[in-house]
Amino acid sequence: MANYRGRVSGPLRDRFDLQVEVPALPGKVLADGPPGDPSSVVGDRVAAARRIQEERFAGTICRGNATLTPELLRGQARVDDAGRHVLGLAMKKFGLSARAHDGVLRVARTIADLEGSASIQSAHVAEAVQYRTLDRQPPGG
Repeated sequence: MANYRGRVSGPLRDRFDLQVEVPALPGKVLADGPPGDPSSVVGDRVAAARRIQEERFAGTICRGNATLTPELLRGQARVDDAGRHVLGLAMKKFGLSARAHDGVLRVARTIADLEGSASIQSAHVAEAVQYRTLDRQPPGG
């Protein structure tokens, strides 16, 4: 898998805001594990987040968090002090680029929207960083 991932250039891979490895689960875990939210509940949460974004971006060129320009991102993805600290640590530890920084903020803004949170908190940033670390290595590592 590492060889296959290595075929995708860093600058191209950097454009993927979500990089998640999903390992296979044993059948017993699937059969006996706790049930997740029903699709209808998840769908309602996504629809509510989309409405929040439509209202937020009314009158702008953006249609949602994924299309935030860097300029609009600074105004629409304000992060609390703890979240800025988490993002700074991730930037340093994983050697994230400026493009990845903005991607993390876009994803964190979406996570906050899905939770109905008006502000981006450190937990939202931490979760967004987790979605970026699939094939990241610390600098020099």
